[in-house]
Amino acid sequence: MSNDNEDIPDDWAAAFAEQEAAEAGLVEEPAETSTEVAEFEELAEDESPLSAEERRKLDTILDIPVTISMEVGRSQISIRNLLQLNQGSVVELDRVAGEPLDVLVNGTLIAHGEVVVVNDKFGIRLTDVISQTERIKKLK
Repeated sequence: MSNDNEDIPDDWAAAFAEQEAAEAGLVEEPAETSTEVAEFEELAEDESPLSAEERRKLDTILDIPVTISMEVGRSQISIRNLLQLNQGSVVELDRVAGEPLDVLVNGTLIAHGEVVVVNDKFGIRLTDVISQTERIKKLK
């Protein structure tokens, strides 16, 4: 018995490839292209430059939970207007349609991205990752 979740990565990959082809204006006709097989070195656990103590410390850090959130936009409204909101109300945001979303980890901006939908589920494709240097500059 197969699990329905096994097909999800293939669906995402197919959706990304289809979207990239559409954005590039490629036609669905087969093109004559040559491909090369990339060769990579095998990663071996015993070749790791980390000592046992360093690996233990790294494993501890890797298990720390973080909160990742995607921000579409922001708005400031008065409490009076907040209390008047109901189903169907529209709140104007500070962003223009089509502008990238902010990807935040524990409230810190780490990337920008765009919304994608595959099999009725939302996801985000990262379009620009903020460098460590830029993040440090924003802290000052």
